Amino acid sequence: MPVSAAGFHRTPVRPASPSERPTLRIASLVPSLTELVVALGLGPSLVARTGFCIHPAEAVRAIPKVGGTKDVNLAKLQRLAPTHVLVNIDENRRETVAALQSWSTPPEIVVTHPTRPEDNLALVAQMVEHFGAAPGVAERASALSQALRHELELARPQGRPERRVLYLIWREPWMTVARDTYLSAMLGHVHWRTLPAVSGGPAGAARYPVVVGNEPWLADVQEVLLSSEPYRFMATHFEAARALCPNARVRLVDGELLSWYGARALPGLRYLREIADATPGGPAT
Repeated sequence: MPVSAAGFHRTPVRPASPSERPTLRIASLVPSLTELVVALGLGPSLVARTGFCIHPAEAVRAIPKVGGTKDVNLAKLQRLAPTHVLVNIDENRRETVAALQSWSTPPEIVVTHPTRPEDNLALVAQMVEHFGAAPGVAERASALSQALRHELELARPQGRPERRVLYLIWREPWMTVARDTYLSAMLGHVHWRTLPAVSGGPAGAARYPVVVGNEPWLADVQEVLLSSEPYRFMATHFEAARALCPNARVRLVDGELLSWYGARALPGLRYLREIADATPGGPAT
């Protein structure tokens, strides 16, 4: 069985004949994946979600919650009898996956790990691999992939000046993102380079480094981006952020649009392109 980062296992998919296919019962333990499942027309097959799976609101309102991404209520999830459970290496615990695999009738576990905006194409293909036999899924996936390719091309970094960026996701302590995270790669797609220039590895806390406040590189930051999630930064935090990076401009950004993958990557790439092109200096002409 192939093993991915952090001990997550990916099970090879063998196409099932129509007579073998059970009724789909999908549990999504990742907000981005919940939204993607609905976008692909699989909303009626969702039987469980986390409390953080809030989009699209109308489609998920009646779907049972099974805790959070890190603290899944496994007993409740088992009672809902999913045939498939969607997880992500960054957002879920490998202990959760191990517990699912220990059930007497374990569900098929779909492990995801997009780390670049381009990986959304592979993520959509992965959903087709597992669920493409369901009516309309392949067609919706094809349309989404085509739109993603278009936005990836429009947001390419050529012609945009490099900006040195500190993207803050938490305070007390300040926390940011390593360069091998999806979020950093998303910003890199418009030539915005996150600081510090470190990699966090395939999984774990090192992917979200703590900023003490006395690091020499803070003086080189040109843009401080205060995210709307997981910590909800507001304008009242501008003064503290300016004290952290005295040579930078500070602004609020939509964390969902920049960090959620799957279907959200489409408006996310548009949003990223718009704020990059509106930055002083803008795209080169």
